[in-house]
Amino acid sequence: MLIIPAIDIKDGNVVRFTQGRLNKKIYSRSPVKTATHWVRQGAKLIHVVDLDGAISGAPKNLDIVREIASSQKVPIQFGGGVRKIETVRKLLDYGISRVIIGTKAIEDKFFLKRAFREFKQKVIVSVDVNNSQLLIRGWRVSSRDTDISAFARALKEIGFKQLIYTDISKDGTLKGPNIRGVKKLLKESGIEIIASGGISSLADINKLKILEKEGLAGVIVGKALYEGRFTLTAALKLA
Repeated sequence: MLIIPAIDIKDGNVVRFTQGRLNKKIYSRSPVKTATHWVRQGAKLIHVVDLDGAISGAPKNLDIVREIASSQKVPIQFGGGVRKIETVRKLLDYGISRVIIGTKAIEDKFFLKRAFREFKQKVIVSVDVNNSQLLIRGWRVSSRDTDISAFARALKEIGFKQLIYTDISKDGTLKGPNIRGVKKLLKESGIEIIASGGISSLADINKLKILEKEGLAGVIVGKALYEGRFTLTAALKLA
């Protein structure tokens, strides 16, 4: 099971959201140095999100993202406002290993199928869920699609092997992940999941690790690392 440190970028700074809302605390003014820090701690994959892009509908921090990709020796997955095939292509050219699509994947099935057809596993879909509602457009709008398991099964039928699942009600709260929700989605969809939201302790990671045999491929960790609840090195040893 991968432990994946998150770097959320807004206005060029590393910040964190809490339940889809900005926590105004700035954790770093250099996302590139933050990425280097996590790599030195042993990260095998880094999760980067352009929050400005997620809200506006087009990536806004591409220069920073490009520098992160070119300066690190580990794979980078990136999302936030990716809603055009040309943007996916540009990001891959920058050296991003896997491009995350969210809103567009949910709203436009033709785009979703085309993206997979052209890029295969170099794209991954991310869903943000709050009380069984799929949230889109920077967490401000609820999607008409409410059956998350059915959506995940449709992804698997297209050919996707993994899905990023974030429980927004847990995200940034440090109150523990929605283990029941993750387990339910794994069982009902049959697709591998990278879980995100609410991780607060090594005990949380240990609980999630039990689901590895059921298809949990990784865990994205953000605020807990930035607040010093545990070290990435310790989490990696446990996983």
